[in-house]
Amino acid sequence: MDISDLHSRRNLVELFLARADARGEAPFLWAKRGGQWQAISWAEAARQVCLLAEALRGLGLDAGDRVLLVSENRPEWCIADFAIMAAGLITVPAYITNTERDHQHVLDDSGARAVIVSDDKLAKPLLPAVLRSSIAKHVIGIEPLRIAQTGSFEYHDWNTLIHGDARAARGKVEDRIEKIQRDATACIIYTSGTGGAPRGVLQHHGALLCNVDGAARILSEDFGLGEDEAFLSFLPLSHAYEHTGGQMLPIGVGAQIYYSEGLEKLASNIEEVRPTIMVVVPRLFEVLRTRIMKQIEKQGKVANYMMGRAMAIGAAAARREGKTRLRDKPMDFVLEKALRPKIRQKFGGRLKAMVSGGAPLNPDVGLFFEAMGLTMLQGYGQTEAGPVISCNRPAAGLKMDTVGPPMAGVELKIAEDGEILVRGELVMHGYWRNEAETAKALQDGWLHTGDIGHIDERGRIVITDRKKDMIVNDKGDNVSPQKIEGMLTLQPEIAQAMVVGDKRPYVAGLIVPDAEWALEWARANGEKFDFKALQDLPAFRSAVRSAIDRVNQDLSVVEKVRQFTFADEAFAIDNEEMTPSLKIRRHKLKARYGDRLDALYKS
Repeated sequence: MDISDLHSRRNLVELFLARADARGEAPFLWAKRGGQWQAISWAEAARQVCLLAEALRGLGLDAGDRVLLVSENRPEWCIADFAIMAAGLITVPAYITNTERDHQHVLDDSGARAVIVSDDKLAKPLLPAVLRSSIAKHVIGIEPLRIAQTGSFEYHDWNTLIHGDARAARGKVEDRIEKIQRDATACIIYTSGTGGAPRGVLQHHGALLCNVDGAARILSEDFGLGEDEAFLSFLPLSHAYEHTGGQMLPIGVGAQIYYSEGLEKLASNIEEVRPTIMVVVPRLFEVLRTRIMKQIEKQGKVANYMMGRAMAIGAAAARREGKTRLRDKPMDFVLEKALRPKIRQKFGGRLKAMVSGGAPLNPDVGLFFEAMGLTMLQGYGQTEAGPVISCNRPAAGLKMDTVGPPMAGVELKIAEDGEILVRGELVMHGYWRNEAETAKALQDGWLHTGDIGHIDERGRIVITDRKKDMIVNDKGDNVSPQKIEGMLTLQPEIAQAMVVGDKRPYVAGLIVPDAEWALEWARANGEKFDFKALQDLPAFRSAVRSAIDRVNQDLSVVEKVRQFTFADEAFAIDNEEMTPSLKIRRHKLKARYGDRLDALYKS
């Protein structure tokens, strides 16, 4: 596939239609139906995009109106996204794990005038928010929805909207997209901020096209692009990483997209689909690594010996930036014949590269897959930058403790305090209706990433710390600790709280019970008021757990506090666990209670 046009396309819809015209009836979007993989062709997808675009305009939606999209990964997600843009509207993706309150915030903040939702299950927390907001006047069900009474909105069936005169619809779309330039807003992707409420990142067409161009160049120059490239889409498309890397990039390189059936069937989906590129988060790699290691352990001494040698040779090669030592080459030859093909077959046997992003990758995990003969690339970025800023690549030398050099179109510098600053077309235009946060993030044209790092001798970025407190879990989800802590400390049982969960599967908490409440509880339960002794009582712990559970009811799945432990004493200025302005010192608390918090993930 010729990718030389990526830098010159005016907008994403123009790019999509050009690829659809070139590919014609070739398969494009794949999903399991009745146990069988079934495809929608490029031509059929383009037809549905244009028809749905004109149907949306027919509902009275005007240029610049926002449309909320709530759906699991499926072909209709991609079609809806491009139809919204083809209508001159703006996509607002939302997580399928959102609570009613989350939906309410996004609806109210974005002012979305229409909603597209896949099925009844996802409509259940969404529709009450739609009714309360009263801004959205149209609800479109991809699958028929059981709606007894609509109230303030009109209900529309997806299948009805994608029928009509496809040729006429295509003509109207082409006329419209001629006027959509690269600086026009394509989507508003909500990401949690340190202030608590999610902020809408204004991603424009040029930002995504710039990202696709940079990523496509890496694939083309370092791996080569064929006519049968296949991506397996697994991460939520509402996440900027998957939206760009798992949807826009495949379209940019003319690849097929397969939609996974979910985590429980991911391994079998990989073997069936035989993807050439996988875009995933570190947590998935950790799961797959554990699974492979357990299988090897069961295969006896020879298999375990070969695995050990593969890891040792891989580690030695990593220290030499991929070059195998002369003395290791005989054994490496054996491994290439006896061990690695079996591992690669579990990934379909065609995999060119696995790209990790969304959260920091443990270098040991990367080294494991490299040792197995699977190329692992680690990317770095954030929603505010398209979202990809840099990516490891063979041409720069693969080194697992770096995130590679900046991609094409990315200007990067290190501030005096070590913060990574980014400039270029990939940078957002700001946060939707949030001038204060925009001014903090964008200064003199530079995006302040909040990450601390440096550039090594090969031009690769090394991340050393996170300037901001944002938690990024092992799946790449952003979680605002201040939001959760604020909600916890509103409970009468809890005086102070700190939550953790960076690179972890869930959020855990460090809790200081309220002294007055604890005294009353002790009296009511016939217990002596001894702060430490109370914390050891199951009934006391259960009472605090109930307070946390109340908070969890209003949190999304990724925000819920799953485990907790008690602090030995209150956070205070005197013990250096609070600043004079009464903000908690996270590094002090983590230093003191780190072992105790780590133990919460081992139980």
